[in-house]
Amino acid sequence: MLLTIDVGNTHTVLGLFDGEEIVEHWRISTDARRTADEMAVLLQGLMGMHPLLGDDLGDGIDGIAICATVPSVLHELREVTRRYYGDVPAVLVEPGVKTGVPILTDNPKEVGADRIINAVAAVDLYGGPAIVVDFGTATTFDAVSARGEYVGGVIAPGIEISVEALGVKGAQLRKIEVARPRSVIGKNTVEAMQAGIVYGFAGQVDGVVNRMARELADDPDDVTVIATGGLAPMVLGESSVIDEHEPWLTLIGLRLVYERNVSRM
Repeated sequence: MLLTIDVGNTHTVLGLFDGEEIVEHWRISTDARRTADEMAVLLQGLMGMHPLLGDDLGDGIDGIAICATVPSVLHELREVTRRYYGDVPAVLVEPGVKTGVPILTDNPKEVGADRIINAVAAVDLYGGPAIVVDFGTATTFDAVSARGEYVGGVIAPGIEISVEALGVKGAQLRKIEVARPRSVIGKNTVEAMQAGIVYGFAGQVDGVVNRMARELADDPDDVTVIATGGLAPMVLGESSVIDEHEPWLTLIGLRLVYERNVSRM
């Protein structure tokens, strides 16, 4: 089976693929202080619960694909693959790795690996033109042309960052649970803040996507809008522009990139 690891700024998502099917997944906190050995212990604990894997760390894993937005974590994961999966082909997404998606930005090295991986999966699953909206630490909007090229995007503060900022900077406000309120017009401070977050972000998504779609295609209706990321369900029901929800988009992209590179190793 293929182990895929998507390291974000806040959370790390792991997935196990049996062929093209994702058969197991986990979400853990991203901790830049974890050593390679600590990560190996964590992996062993998670995968030891799966019936198709053996007791040893490498049992049942015949490939690994990793992307990371945190360089220190990528360094430690590289060590994990070397020490604990030495005989297993591993693809770490970085410059030089074949993705199949041309990057048409001023400096392609500046684009986060996860955003390129999302574009890879979007092209494979839905074709272009497309816009991927990823609800993570930041909310990112990434545009893919009709020819399957990554052409650029938008980066905005994420939902959790905004909630935290309100709690820190607002003298009479506090950190709240991110949840859908009873109505848009809040009857108390918590509901008012929840309404601002949920409906404010839905409006942001609709506004940004509509503007991007007009630049991306002659007919904006031809653009497929795909939502992903852990907080996407909070906005799905309130946004009018999202066509598809694929929670494992990045993991699917990692599987595709692994398949395109493993034969070259």
